[in-house]
Amino acid sequence: MKTRLKIYLNLLSVLLVISLHAQSDTVLNPFNVVKLRSVAEVAVSPDGKLVAYTVVTPRDLNDEAGFAYRELFVMNSDGTNQRKYIGGKVSVSNITFSPDARLIAFTSRFGDDKVNQIYAIPTDGGEKYKLAETQESVIQFKFHPNGKIIYYTAETPQPEKKKNLVRKGFNQVVYEEDWSHINLHKYDLVAKRSEQITKDRTIFDFRVSNSGKYIAIASAPRNLVDDSYMFKRIFLINLEDNSIEQLIDNPGKLGPFEFSPDDKYLAFNSAVDIYDPASSSLYLVEVPNRTKKFSDLKNLVENCECTVTWINWKDNKTILFIAEEGVYKPLSEISIDGKNKRYLTPKNSVIRESHFIKSSKSFIHVLNTPNHTNEIYLQNERGDLKRLTDVNPWLKDIRFGKQEEIRYKAKDGLEITGVLIYPLNYVTGKKYPLIVDVHGGPEAAVQNGWITSYGSWGQMASARGYFVFAPNYRSSTGRGVEFSKMGQKDLAGKEFDDIIDGIDYLIDKGLVDKDRVGIGGGSYGGYFSAWAATKHSHRFAGAVVFVGISNQISKRGTTDIPYEDYYVHWRIWSWEDYDLVWDRSPLKYITNCKTPTLILHGKEDPRVNVAQAMELYRGLKVLNQAPVRLILYPGEGHGNARTPSRLDFAIRTLDWFDFYVKEKNSFDKIPPMEVDYKLN
Repeated sequence: MKTRLKIYLNLLSVLLVISLHAQSDTVLNPFNVVKLRSVAEVAVSPDGKLVAYTVVTPRDLNDEAGFAYRELFVMNSDGTNQRKYIGGKVSVSNITFSPDARLIAFTSRFGDDKVNQIYAIPTDGGEKYKLAETQESVIQFKFHPNGKIIYYTAETPQPEKKKNLVRKGFNQVVYEEDWSHINLHKYDLVAKRSEQITKDRTIFDFRVSNSGKYIAIASAPRNLVDDSYMFKRIFLINLEDNSIEQLIDNPGKLGPFEFSPDDKYLAFNSAVDIYDPASSSLYLVEVPNRTKKFSDLKNLVENCECTVTWINWKDNKTILFIAEEGVYKPLSEISIDGKNKRYLTPKNSVIRESHFIKSSKSFIHVLNTPNHTNEIYLQNERGDLKRLTDVNPWLKDIRFGKQEEIRYKAKDGLEITGVLIYPLNYVTGKKYPLIVDVHGGPEAAVQNGWITSYGSWGQMASARGYFVFAPNYRSSTGRGVEFSKMGQKDLAGKEFDDIIDGIDYLIDKGLVDKDRVGIGGGSYGGYFSAWAATKHSHRFAGAVVFVGISNQISKRGTTDIPYEDYYVHWRIWSWEDYDLVWDRSPLKYITNCKTPTLILHGKEDPRVNVAQAMELYRGLKVLNQAPVRLILYPGEGHGNARTPSRLDFAIRTLDWFDFYVKEKNSFDKIPPMEVDYKLN
C-alpha cells in the first residue's frame, strides 16, 4: 500500500512540474519578456510599392553583453514577399529609400569601420556597399531630391593631439565645456567629396525641402542634453548660398517638423511656451517667413485635449498627426486652416507612426495593442486594417489578463484616466494584491496598448496574481497643456494624491486588498515610489525605486537637465525656496518609512545621479525600520539597456513584490541576494 502511495505521489509530483512548466510557457515572465522583438524604423518607397523596416532583437543572455541588434527587412506594401536583407549581429539605423527607389540607404558599422558610415543595398536585393565614406561618425542623413547629394550630421571629431593625450592617460573632462558641435555636412555622391556647411551651432534634427532649395534645422547653441530639451529653435538654410536665418522664434520644447509637398509651409510640433512640459501642439509657418513671430501663429490643436507626438503631410492642404488622447494615440488629419479635423483610425488606436501612400490612398501604420508589441499594419482606402508583420509569433500562445481603460474622480473632482490589468485568473468578488506602476516624466502617459517590458510589470504581474494600475495622474501628457502643467511648483502634491485616489477607487470597488499594495516606477515614477515609501508609508506594503529621486535639492544640483527641471517642473530655483524643495524630498520623511524598499540604479546615470540611490539607501539602512536593498548596474545610465541588466531588474523587482506584498513576509526576512538567470 505504501509503495503504491509513493508511486502515486511521485507521479503527481512529475505531473505538477510538467503542468507548471507548460503554464510558464503560456504566460509572460521575465525570461520571455527580455526576448521580445519590436518593429523600430519604417520607410516606404517613393512609389509606395515597398516597405523597409528594422526589427529590434535583444541579445541572447549567453551572447556578449551589449545593446540590442537591429536587423533590416523588406516587403511589398501589401505584406507579401517578406525577406531579411541584413541580419545577425548588426545594428541598422536611419533607413531611407533613394529618390529613385533603387536603393535602401542606412547607417551602420561593418568590418573595419571605426565610426557609423552610410551604406546602401539595392531594393531588388544584392550586396550592401558603402555609399559614402566619411571621417566623422554619421548621426543622421537625408537625400537631396536629385539623388546625387546626401546631407548628414556628425559631431566634430577630436583632434589627433587630444586623442594622443587621452591614450597617454590625460583623460580629464572639463565638465559641460568639453563638447563638440553636431555639424551639417554635404556629401557629393558623384565627386565622392564631403563639405561641412555649419560650424557655430549644433544641429539636432533637419529636413530637406521637396524642391531641394532649403533645409530646415533644429539648432541649439550647445551640444548638451539640456539644449536638446529646451533650446532648439528652427532655422532655414538656403542651399543656393548656405545662408542661415531663423525661421520662427519657437519657444521651449520642439518636436518633429515637415515641409509641405509644395514647400510653402513647414508644419512643426512645438511647446506653446517655455513652461510647456511637452512639444504639445501643432503649428504652421510660411517658408520663408517674414515676421518670424511665434505669437502670430495659430495652434491648430488648441481646442484638443491632447498632446501631439508625430506629424506629416497628406497633401498641400492637409496635415496628418498622431496625438496622445487620454490612454490612446489615434491618427488624425486637419486642414491647414485648422477648421476641419477628423480621425483616420479608431479613437482607441495606439499608433506610433504612419505613412500615407498617395497612389493607393492607403496608410502604413506602426501600432501596438494590449496583446502585441509594435507591428506594421496596412490600412486601405476604406479604413480596413490588415496586419503585415508578426515579429513575436509565440505571443499567440500567451494567456493575457484583462486590460482596460479606467476613469475615476480625484478628491477635487478632476477626472483621472489610467490603465488597469486584472489578475490572469481573476475571480469576481475576490480581493487581490495590487502593483501601482507609475510612469516617469511626469510629461508622459500610459496608453492602453502594449505596456509590458522589463521595467513595466504589466502582464508579468498579472500572471502572478496581481492587479496592475498605471495612472495618468495630473502632470501627464495626453490631456492638454493645462493638465500637464498642474504639478508645476507642487511636485508630489495633488499629482500624487491622484494616485492615492486611484488606489482607494479600486479598494472601494472590492478589487484590491488594502493591506497588499505595492508601488514601483522609474525616474519620476521612482521618485513617487520613494515618496510613497516615506511620506505615505502606511499605505504601501512594498516599494521599488528605479533611478528615482530621494533628495530634490541635491538632485537639482547634479542633473544634466537643470533648465528643463526649472522651466517645466519647478518654476523656481532651489535657492529661491529651499523649504519647498526640501519639503518635496522623500528624505525629509525617511523616519516614517516602514515599507520594504528595493532601490535600483544605473551607476552611470547622468539624469538622476546615483547619489540619489545612495542617500535613500544609507538613510533607510541606518534607521533599520524596514528591509532595504540597493542594486547598482555598472555601465547603465537612466534606464537599463542591456539584456542581463533588464532580466535582473525584472526578476528582482517581481520577487520583491511577491515577498512583501503578495506573501506579506515579516521584516526579519529578506529575499535571496542571488538570482537564477537560467544560463546554459
